[in-house]
Amino acid sequence: MPIPQQPNPEILADAARRLDHGELVAFPTETVYGLGADALNPEAVARIFAAKGRPAWNPVIVHVADVLGARAVTATWPLAAQQLAEAFWPGPLTLVLPKHASVPDVVSAGLDAVAVRIPAHPVALALLRAFGKPIAAPSANRFTQVSPTTAAHVVSSLGDRVQLVIDGGPCEVGIESTVVDLAGEVPTILRPGVISREQLEHVLGVDVRTAKPPADTAATPVDTPQRSPGMAARHYAPRAAVWLLRHDNHDELVAALAAWQADGPVVALLRSLTLGNTTPHTVVPMPDDPHAYARSLYAALHAADAAQASLVIIELPPTTGAWDGVRDRLTRAAR
Repeated sequence: MPIPQQPNPEILADAARRLDHGELVAFPTETVYGLGADALNPEAVARIFAAKGRPAWNPVIVHVADVLGARAVTATWPLAAQQLAEAFWPGPLTLVLPKHASVPDVVSAGLDAVAVRIPAHPVALALLRAFGKPIAAPSANRFTQVSPTTAAHVVSSLGDRVQLVIDGGPCEVGIESTVVDLAGEVPTILRPGVISREQLEHVLGVDVRTAKPPADTAATPVDTPQRSPGMAARHYAPRAAVWLLRHDNHDELVAALAAWQADGPVVALLRSLTLGNTTPHTVVPMPDDPHAYARSLYAALHAADAAQASLVIIELPPTTGAWDGVRDRLTRAAR
């Protein structure tokens, strides 16, 4: 059962006790809801993978309450890490750095690097302080499905696989954090988010690369460990088929609807394209602002699942850097 938002000290103490006993606790962050376990307890972290159906090659992010906590789970702390932490933490940025020996291999998919961040949600920070240890937490949903941005989404996806859900209201950011690998010679974005490459370069004063995602699941064998979560070719996907359309092609949209033969409703997430009054399909107007769009996206996809949609048509957003995180999620959802 979800717990009402703004939990009191007793609820936080109960959540911390459960984590200390190896149980799973779902909690809100500013990005999405996380499925948390004691990051230093390999058996507890393994329960995250079992509950989500998550493959072992996909690492999880370690959440900490402060920079001291981040430095405790990393083997090195370069100047770039300090600069980005000062600029963006607490917030939707994850740093990949060489890991400390105390971090179990299950957290990092057996690699020598760990993904770490400080969340910017008051409930998440309060839970981390109450627990007093780092919390490993991927999104609180079944693997490849749409990430949860409300407590109800968590319950719908995981049911009794999670022992406690702390309700902190809807997530403010709405998509997962930007992940930056600082373990190599050149800072590299492994997963885009609302913090853009341009923002990172402004802080660091150097060029930042963006890793090329795999073209399909065959390009990423299931036994190949990844340096970051969220790098599977198919991810963040509703149960329905997903079609992506260019924002300037109304004829393609009409043709797609006319050609669709499957049973079940069709949901269209549109920014500028219109359907007029000639279709029975559900149209969801989407914001023009990339941050507002990100905040709305997963809720719209969850609603499509709840409506048992057979098809979700999504108008692609612009190709500018501010939209990189949204475009990444849409591209993976459509595979």
